[in-house]
Amino acid sequence: MNDLRSLGAKLLLVGVVNALAVYGLVATYAVRDWGIFVVLLVATAAVDYVYFGRRTLATRYLLPGMLFLVVFQIYVVVYTAYAGFTNVGDGHNLTREQALSHILAVSEKRVPGSPPYRVQVLAGPDGRLHLLATDPRGTTTLDGEPVAGAPADHRVLQLRDLVSRQQEVLALRVPVEGGSIRTEDGSTGYIARPTLRYAGGQLTDATTGTVYRATERGFFESDDGRALTPGWREFVGFDNYVRAFSDERLRAPLLSVFAWTFAFALLSVLTTFLLGLVLALALNKEGLRGRGVYRSLLVLPYAVPSFLSALVWTGMLNQSFGFINQGLLGGADVPWLNDPTLAKVSVLLVNLWLGFPYMFLICTGALQAIPGEVVEAARIDGAGAWQLFRRVTLPLLLVSTGPLLVASFAFNFNNFTVIYFVTGGGPNVPEAPITLGSTDLLISMVYKVAFGGAGREWGFACAMSTIIFLIVAAISAASFRRTRALEETYA
Repeated sequence: MNDLRSLGAKLLLVGVVNALAVYGLVATYAVRDWGIFVVLLVATAAVDYVYFGRRTLATRYLLPGMLFLVVFQIYVVVYTAYAGFTNVGDGHNLTREQALSHILAVSEKRVPGSPPYRVQVLAGPDGRLHLLATDPRGTTTLDGEPVAGAPADHRVLQLRDLVSRQQEVLALRVPVEGGSIRTEDGSTGYIARPTLRYAGGQLTDATTGTVYRATERGFFESDDGRALTPGWREFVGFDNYVRAFSDERLRAPLLSVFAWTFAFALLSVLTTFLLGLVLALALNKEGLRGRGVYRSLLVLPYAVPSFLSALVWTGMLNQSFGFINQGLLGGADVPWLNDPTLAKVSVLLVNLWLGFPYMFLICTGALQAIPGEVVEAARIDGAGAWQLFRRVTLPLLLVSTGPLLVASFAFNFNNFTVIYFVTGGGPNVPEAPITLGSTDLLISMVYKVAFGGAGREWGFACAMSTIIFLIVAAISAASFRRTRALEETYA
């Protein structure tokens, strides 16, 4: 009986997974998103094979985690790296076919003197839209074919439907002599004719004779450099990476941001670890009264969401009304967040407040895990307090906390939260060719390139994200190698 219930539950679960997968496959096939289509297909086949196979028992427990790893980690990294080789961004979000269609539609102009048409937008039995047009002479046509009126099996779209399907309505065209009937409001129409004509892979302006040719930059451009918008997504190779390192205007700000990012991550790890270690050592003494209360109080900053703490600190550091200037410094006018140097000190202090409880917790656990026999043996051999700490406690502590310090460095290298909520990356650097501030890290600079400027350069931002990933991966690999050597020494 239990076997039947287990089989039924497995069939139900796998059936739900397959149903969702089929829906996803149909949806991705409809929009020709082949990357997601292939991933879904392979994942579905793997689920069916593993959960119905006879020799795949162990894999059943690993497969969900592996699939989530592929979807939320590997796929994201691979797609980001791929986007870094394209020009995707504002003005380059469409395919070439979509961009061409949009340019031709926008180029349509009303034919001078064309009479107005009374129109209705109809939805057929299959859901497709049709245009019912009546000319000034009273002749009614449905998609260009004469009819007596609206067919009985067609439904007239009301205002709410017209709004929800606006793009489809704007795309309706009924070819007539001299152009096409189109409508913008679903009630009146006119004859329009495109001023641009597409033939032989190029666009020609019928009024001026200007020829626009497709270029590698993802635009239709004329010989004098004028471009038609929008453009389209185009593979640009290493152009984004070359720009990051060869653009004279961008090189100096980028190197400055990289140096500050490295310094911020390193100083954040050192300061939080040292403070956490000192507090852990102070509260590690047996018989200390109120030790549990002190430990609970020290963990409180870690229990508060980091963005809330960052916002509170932003208010406290305000130059005119902040508690630090007004309450602690007697009304001083210290520009904590407006001076480039003080702003960097401020974000380091805020990050110290946010990070030391974590280091305090891991150091407390690591200290308690050190065997008492080792410490006692060192004391018997005549080791003083400093020698005991430097020769025994600290090395054993680093063996346990080394991987966590590497992870903390990687986290702070991309610590977007504290920068965004405390300084917003400011104060601004006016001479930089992109929106950039004195406290911006590489990750916050990437955010501004992708979402903060007037022109959102997602391809360039993805290239920068890939560079950050490679830097963090290289530093982490080297640090883990050093940690492994430390473990082998003191194992």
